[in-house]
Amino acid sequence: MAASGMTGLWNRLRSWTRLMKRDVVALWLAARDPRTPIIAKAVAAAVAAYAFSPIDLIPDFVPVLGYLDDVVIVPLGIMLAIWLIPPDLMAEFREAAAQRLERPSSLTGLAFILSLWLATAILLLWWLWPRTAL
Repeated sequence: MAASGMTGLWNRLRSWTRLMKRDVVALWLAARDPRTPIIAKAVAAAVAAYAFSPIDLIPDFVPVLGYLDDVVIVPLGIMLAIWLIPPDLMAEFREAAAQRLERPSSLTGLAFILSLWLATAILLLWWLWPRTAL
């Protein structure tokens, strides 16, 4: 009985995270659309940028508080942005976001980004490596 309850909770959590991911992509689309009101555009851009950013307000390694931004701040920002965007526009953005998320991800794009990071790391190491005078 307890296992089925955990399975149901796990499925609801997975569904909720998929919807959040879709809504963040929808907010990114809303921030770029000229029909979105200015304040909604600013909030949507800030929320999408924060959600996509690898830098957190509170680092994840801080016990309990580290995930506070992921569990509280981002959903509240999403709710505010959705509240500011007209419902018909938000429905359109959600549909476009769902279509984008159904596309396969690009391994070529991943390889390109990883190669940029690797090249940057190599250049930094080369530049910062102590040079000895001969």
